[in-house]
Amino acid sequence: MAALLAASALAGPVAARDGDSDALANSRERAESVVARMTFDEKIALLHGLFPPMAEGKTTNELIPSAGHVDGVPRLGVPLVRKSDASLGVANQVEQRKGDVATAMPSALATAASFDPAIAYQGGAMIGGEARAKRFNVLLAGGINLTRDPWAGRNFEYMGEDPLLAGLLGGAQIAGVQSNRIVSTVKHFVLNAQETGRMVLDARIDEAALRMSDLLAFQIAIEKGQPGSVMCAYNKINGDWGCENDFLLNRVLKRDWGYAGWVMSDWGAVHSSAKAANAGLDQQAGQELDPQIFFDAPLKADVAAGRVPTARIDDMATRYLTGLIATGAYDTPMPDAEQPIDYARNADIAQRAAEAGIVLLKNDGDLLPVATTARRIAVIGGAADLGVLSGGGSSQVRSVGGAPIEIPLADGPAAAFVRVTYHASSPLSALRKALPDAEIVFVDGRSLNAATEAAADADLAIVFATQWTTEAEDVPDLKLPHHQDALIAAVAQAQPNNVLVLETGGPVLMPWADRVPAIVQAWYPGQRGGEAIANILTGRVNPSGRLPITFPAHAGQPPRPWPVGLDRVRALEAKAATDPANAGNYRLDTYPVEYAEGADAGYRWYEKQGHTPLFAFGHGLSYTRFAYGRPVVTGGRSLTIRFDVTNTGKRAGVDVPQMYVAREDGGAPMRLAAFTRIELQPGETRRVTLTAEPRIVADYDTTLPGWRIAAGRYRVALGRDAGDRSMLSTVTLNAATMKP
Repeated sequence: MAALLAASALAGPVAARDGDSDALANSRERAESVVARMTFDEKIALLHGLFPPMAEGKTTNELIPSAGHVDGVPRLGVPLVRKSDASLGVANQVEQRKGDVATAMPSALATAASFDPAIAYQGGAMIGGEARAKRFNVLLAGGINLTRDPWAGRNFEYMGEDPLLAGLLGGAQIAGVQSNRIVSTVKHFVLNAQETGRMVLDARIDEAALRMSDLLAFQIAIEKGQPGSVMCAYNKINGDWGCENDFLLNRVLKRDWGYAGWVMSDWGAVHSSAKAANAGLDQQAGQELDPQIFFDAPLKADVAAGRVPTARIDDMATRYLTGLIATGAYDTPMPDAEQPIDYARNADIAQRAAEAGIVLLKNDGDLLPVATTARRIAVIGGAADLGVLSGGGSSQVRSVGGAPIEIPLADGPAAAFVRVTYHASSPLSALRKALPDAEIVFVDGRSLNAATEAAADADLAIVFATQWTTEAEDVPDLKLPHHQDALIAAVAQAQPNNVLVLETGGPVLMPWADRVPAIVQAWYPGQRGGEAIANILTGRVNPSGRLPITFPAHAGQPPRPWPVGLDRVRALEAKAATDPANAGNYRLDTYPVEYAEGADAGYRWYEKQGHTPLFAFGHGLSYTRFAYGRPVVTGGRSLTIRFDVTNTGKRAGVDVPQMYVAREDGGAPMRLAAFTRIELQPGETRRVTLTAEPRIVADYDTTLPGWRIAAGRYRVALGRDAGDRSMLSTVTLNAATMKP
């Protein structure tokens, strides 16, 4: 953790949990001095940004096709800002910059599966370095929204269902980006938890539950990563739009957490001028996608009429400059031309992240790694002969090597900016290279007869199954599409030695799981995904990923079986189809999404409901074995557990011990309070200490207000996943309170 904090300090603090640091105070003071010398029009010009694809002729500066552009104030040294989407690499959706490529990381969910802040930091640093070389100095990265529903289309862009895991790894990625002296956002603040109705839905949850779940993930990420900007969400939260939500932006973010950077809107998320400005929005981003440019003439009129104080305009501009100054973006000019990039080195970073995040879900009879004695292997389905699948949306990277498959969408909310895209990293080619003595045949899986014949004739069958997900659309259910369940079942019947590799945006249902002895969750593994998968399957790399999200046993286990509001959307689409002349008049109205599970999202919901999932949060197997011993739990003012971890197997491997905590009385589900990632050689034993994050142990008390640890007895589980209670202890903790 010391390295992570050091990295954050290098990036420059924008928030401080225990009061403003000297660096933060200096950044704010310097920003105030620049703003004091600005004209009113110069201040206003910083508060709204262009969307380059729709902004031709609106600036005398070069417009790079990308997400955003804000002119500077040259006479005062205020830099021009160029913004790019960059959750998984420097994005280039639908190739708006012809010929421009970038390194594609695996999905954020795969990075989260590493349970390793160092992996997240390295990925962020790589993306930030490429962004600066491409002349971008603000990255729309840092997706922290908790997974509340396994069918949500954008789950692959986020860090899973647990606030501690998402906060720590998201914060590390942000710190990595900002180590290049550019700004990273953290987004989308907050409860932007589904794509269906995302522009209109009203997410409803009580304050304490929100503070203990989604907000806590953001709070930890901001503390660890110290992002220059926070991006507010499209949706409403408890009745107010995310970008004009006084409670969230002014009270929680800026007052309670002491956040000093700027709040930018999501693209198309602004609904007002005076209300939004007074509620804490500092900058309207992607202004051409809003109904009007609220933060230009309308905001000027609000100031003239006294609806927005002049001091608030000064604060908005000051916060913008504070974010730029504190991260180093203000004082580190962008290059005049694109700089060379070491794509080979960066591809290695992406591959290491993919390998660390791939999860071995099942390995009956130690079928994996693939035996060197296997002479004939059938590889089936998933376009494994061409590449690996990626998720769709604003995060789409045009990766080095190109796109062997790229399919435009015919219709739907994602059609304008999304294509189904594969990265040119063929698992088939990588397996052939790794196993030169084996005959490896490929069948595309479209014909069940051809697939089962190939499987029966082989020593081993490896099926690749895919599920494409995207921003702007949720999947209607958790079934694998295109009859892949039938393919998997047929191959399993024809060849008992069968392996399944999943390339999905999140959990899927597995009705055939008891007939498939080995299952590998590869997520969207990025531009070196084929090589990473081959290394895991052949044992060149020992799998070490752990699930950052629960895999349900059936569709009835999650809190909501399908996207809330999908029925409304389909009804409107049907009406519009019968009335094409007036199709634009059929618009979705605001509707509520009740998060009745409150703070008990993900694995906490399963425990509370008594559900046994197919695969638990934190689960993941290895090609070696680990044993825990001599646990000592210490309470009082803080909670720690010390224990031995021993590699009892015959090869080196990585283990991820996890600590779960809950009060002994009250029946609350246990929460992940600490974890670590440790690599051990065969026979090696190491003493490990885990210290619980106090806000995970605590409950949020709105009457305090703040965090309260109740005095008394607590259950402490040292486990391999969220359901493991094989090493359960109790400990007494002292009463304590903490500020919000």
